[in-house]
Amino acid sequence: MTRPLVMVAPNGARRGKADHPALPVTIPDTVETAVACHRAGADALHLHVRDEEGRHSLDPGRYREAIAELQRAVPEMGIQITTESAGIYDVDAQLNTLKEVAPKWASISIREIARSSELADHVYGTCAANGTRVVHILYDKSDANLLEDWQAQGIVRQEQSDVIMVLGRYSDGQQSRPEDVAPFLRCVPPNSNWMLCAFGASEHACLREAARLGGAVRVGFENSLTAADGRPHLDNAASVAALVAQLERIAA
Repeated sequence: MTRPLVMVAPNGARRGKADHPALPVTIPDTVETAVACHRAGADALHLHVRDEEGRHSLDPGRYREAIAELQRAVPEMGIQITTESAGIYDVDAQLNTLKEVAPKWASISIREIARSSELADHVYGTCAANGTRVVHILYDKSDANLLEDWQAQGIVRQEQSDVIMVLGRYSDGQQSRPEDVAPFLRCVPPNSNWMLCAFGASEHACLREAARLGGAVRVGFENSLTAADGRPHLDNAASVAALVAQLERIAA
């Protein structure tokens, strides 16, 4: 096994300083976290930005500012923006963000785009025109089926085949288990690059299993604040460093 790509998701849309004091909220926080996580072994960052009150935002200006600061501070690190609605944004707003930011890399929940399916071709067409690499967020088999259907129709373009599977998102207490990784792999479309993230204290164990099975991994406070023993990680970089050390021992 070779060490897979490691992405860090340091905050997400819903958690704040009350959940963990080291969770980044502002753009300077995020940049500082990105630098530390890159030094700890993270290859890429899953980017969320917040508004002045610390709430989830898809504001294009905030994204452009964050991306510029990140590229200046840690140019070697890949940056993937989220288009997550978080119960706030409709598909029009998500599409506008993709148009205005024209990111190199974006994650898109196919079930969220299906809320306004008449816009789906515009969403994926905009990404194709702008050269945005799309990663489809899959929560279950129904999401995978929808992706397959839209690919067959040409709504999702041929090159837009990457997926990230979210393990444990809709289970009791958001706790994922390593033994659930292999069955979830049946949802992965053929010839797709895939990544896994996992909620709960077994996050690292699930990611080790995903790496063993050939996937990339996403780690960080968006999904889990604690180690397997329930103790909080010092910060995102500590979680990244612990996971990278585990993956490198497996790969050796």
